[in-house]
Amino acid sequence: MGSLKAVLKHPDDFYPLLKLKMAAKKAEKQIPAEPHWGFCYSMLHKVSRSFALVIQQLNPELRDAVCIFYLVLRALDTVEDDTSIDAEIKVPILIAFHQHIYDRDWHFACGTKEYKVLMDQFHHVSAAFLELKKGYQEAIEDITMRMGAGMAKFICKEVETIDDYDEYCHYVAGLVGLGLSKLFHASGTEKLFPDSISNSMGLFLQKTNIIRDYLEDINEIPKSRMFWPREIWSKYVNKLEELKYEENSEKAVQCLNDMVTNALIHIEDCLKYMSELRDPAIFKFCAIPQIMAIGTLALCYNNIEVFRGVVKMRRGLTAKVIDRTKTMADVYRAFYDFSSILKSKVNMNDPNAKTTITRIEAAQKICKDSGTLSNRRSYIVESEPSYSPALIALIFIILAILYAYLHANRTNKFKVTL
Repeated sequence: MGSLKAVLKHPDDFYPLLKLKMAAKKAEKQIPAEPHWGFCYSMLHKVSRSFALVIQQLNPELRDAVCIFYLVLRALDTVEDDTSIDAEIKVPILIAFHQHIYDRDWHFACGTKEYKVLMDQFHHVSAAFLELKKGYQEAIEDITMRMGAGMAKFICKEVETIDDYDEYCHYVAGLVGLGLSKLFHASGTEKLFPDSISNSMGLFLQKTNIIRDYLEDINEIPKSRMFWPREIWSKYVNKLEELKYEENSEKAVQCLNDMVTNALIHIEDCLKYMSELRDPAIFKFCAIPQIMAIGTLALCYNNIEVFRGVVKMRRGLTAKVIDRTKTMADVYRAFYDFSSILKSKVNMNDPNAKTTITRIEAAQKICKDSGTLSNRRSYIVESEPSYSPALIALIFIILAILYAYLHANRTNKFKVTL
C-alpha cells in the first residue's frame, strides 16, 4: 500500500488504497484451477498488477480472451525488447510469432525475471489460446501477425520522422487498440469502432510510456532503445542520449514538452471512443488507463526528473482513479482536471507553448461541452488536508491493532473448528 508519508500528506488516499489492496487479494484468490489457465492469470498478476485488476471487470468469456491477448503480445514484446538477441534471430521469430501461438510445444528463451518465465512456459498460453472461440483466436492471430511484422521492420529501421514515430506506435500499441475493439465486437457487447480512433487509444498510451521511460530506455544494456523521433529531438541536441546530461537541462525540458504536445493530439479521438462504449465493464477497462495516461503526461510535462529518475503518479491517486472511474462524466472531469494541471505548467517562453495551449484547450472544450463538469468535486485538484498528521497516524495505529486482533481471532477460530 502507498507509503505512510504519502498517505499522511493525502489522507483521502487511504480508503481507495485499502479497497485496491483488498481487490488485489480477491483477484489473486480467483485464479483458475486448471494448470494452463492458472499459469496465465498468475503471470498476468506478475507482469501487470494494475491490468490484472482492471481485467476483472470484464465478463468471464471476454476476460479470458483479453488475458490471452495481453500475454501473447507481452511475449512478442519481450522478444522485441531483448537487446541481447541478434537481429538475424529476432526478426524471423517476430514475423512468425502468430504461428507459434498455435503450437503447444513452442517456447523461446529470452527476457528476464517474470518475462523469462512467460517465455520458458509459453506452452501454457498456447493451450489456453486454443480453447478460445474461433472469433477471438482469429482476432488475436491477425493482430499478432501485423504487430510482429511491424516490430521486425523497426528492428532494422530507426525512428527518424514523426511519421515513423506514429507508425512504430501503431505497430506496438495502435494495433492493440484495434485488436481490443475486435474482441469487444466478437463478444457481442460493442459495435466495431473505426480503426482510426481505436488506433488513437493505443497511441495515446504508448506515447505516454515512451515519454515517461526515456531514461530506462536510453540506459538499456547492452544497447539503448531509442523511440523518440529524431525530427523532434534533433531540434534540441545532437544525440538523443545528450538529453540526460545536466548541462542540457533546459533543452531537455523543451524537447520533453515537444513530445508531450505531440501526444495531446490523440485526446479527441480517445474521448470519442470512450463516450460511445455501451458496456460498463468494458468502459471502465478502457477508461482507467487513459486517465492514467493524461495524469502521467501532466506529471511529466516541464519536469526535468524525467531525465533523472522514475516519474509516476503516486499510488494513492492511482487507487482513486481505479475506484472513482465509473461513467463518462468521471472521465471528462479527470481529463479536464489533469489538463488544467498541465496547462498551469506551460511556460509561454517554451518553443511549443502556443501549440500546447491550443491542444489542451481543445480537449477542455470537449469536456466542458459534455455538460457534466458542474457540481462534481475533484479528487485530482486537492485542497490541503484538513486532518493533522498526528491524528492520521493514530488512526493508522488503531486500524493496525484492529486488523491484528481480527486476524488472530480468525486463526484461533479456525484451529478450534479443526
